[in-house]
Amino acid sequence: MESKKSSLASSTPNISPSAAASNPYTQGLIQFQGFWIPSRHILTSSIISFQKYFQAFDDDIIVASKPKAGTTWLKALVFTIINRHSYTLSNTPLNSANPHQLIPFLEMKIYIENSNPDLSKIPSPRLFSTHLPYPMLADSVKRSNCRIVYITRNPFDIVVSSWHFTRGVHNLPDWSLEDCFEMFCRGEEGFGPFWDHALGYWNMSMEKPSNVLFMRYEELKEDPVAQTKRLAEFLGFPFSMEEEKIGVVN
Repeated sequence: MESKKSSLASSTPNISPSAAASNPYTQGLIQFQGFWIPSRHILTSSIISFQKYFQAFDDDIIVASKPKAGTTWLKALVFTIINRHSYTLSNTPLNSANPHQLIPFLEMKIYIENSNPDLSKIPSPRLFSTHLPYPMLADSVKRSNCRIVYITRNPFDIVVSSWHFTRGVHNLPDWSLEDCFEMFCRGEEGFGPFWDHALGYWNMSMEKPSNVLFMRYEELKEDPVAQTKRLAEFLGFPFSMEEEKIGVVN
């Protein structure tokens, strides 16, 4: 018996800590409706509740993205553009609140706390956000004339940012960047595959350009003034000539 155990042990391949960490289930990733969902941060039941109960209004604004693509920056811009006549830079809620609090996630905040919340009393325009791919959005969103602003980023930068984040959050100090990259290429990452996620919104931005705006992190960083004006125009809150003259856009 002992010899059989020894033989079995010697024939079992050694698995490195990094390779073990690369198992999607080790990181809490589960497949749901064709995408990998980070089950430690979001419940599939909250996605189902969002899909079943959310009723979109035509003046809703939804910030959409994959994690580590510029979500926080875009939320801050959207909130500031829409509320620029209500607040100054000195008293804006952004000075004391995180953009994620001001534009909450539908599937990771609102529908986790309440499976069927009453959102009808939120002042217009209602501001929401999501990491969900376009096919997983509630049907009411797709049928409405609400505006969706999507931001994506160079996938290499997303890989590096996600690697640092995941190693810390899931306590995986031995997980290598190489193994993270391989998982990314297989689509095994939060709300991945990356290309399916991006293409879903890209295709809709081509089909319904008045309802879906596709933005790139690199373009926003390279020319923030032009991209901010483009964003404001899409949202229905364009900058006036006077605002541009006095440098509000800057």
